[in-house]
Amino acid sequence: MGLDLINGIPAHVLFVHVVVVLVPLTALALILCAALPSAMRRFGLALPALALMSLISVPLTTNAGEWLERHVAGNALVRKHTELGDELLPWAIALFLLATAVWWSYRRAAHHTPDAVGSTNTVAIPLRITAAVLSLLVGVGAGVQVYRIGDSGAKAAWHDGYSATAHPNRD
Repeated sequence: MGLDLINGIPAHVLFVHVVVVLVPLTALALILCAALPSAMRRFGLALPALALMSLISVPLTTNAGEWLERHVAGNALVRKHTELGDELLPWAIALFLLATAVWWSYRRAAHHTPDAVGSTNTVAIPLRITAAVLSLLVGVGAGVQVYRIGDSGAKAAWHDGYSATAHPNRD
């Protein structure tokens, strides 16, 4: 038993807005924090917390979407949207794992050597570059997947629900 309806509205329709905001926001924050230690100093624990909220929101939304799928007429557009939606969880897991690793490594470096934040030692630079590149790849991948899912969902919901011309009896 899950959250299927909220105040008579399918929960998926509401939860999807959380995913559409949190996943790209998490991706952007992760990329900034991995590339810029000054951003990581400002974000602190908020980075993995944001990633955790994103991660939790994905299965909630997909579970509510599966309930909704059983309650609408099935067609190829709905199936495509469902398939794409099922592919977001690995991206959200990767965002969470990377965000936690970036936060943990920053905390560890700051704890062991307080001046390590601005240091240029040979170990820190390759690690930061690797984290930044991985964060960029995962962040962009997650953002693209959110876009693809949203586009397919809009097509599934609106493909025959509107007219390109205004109705004559409407203001």
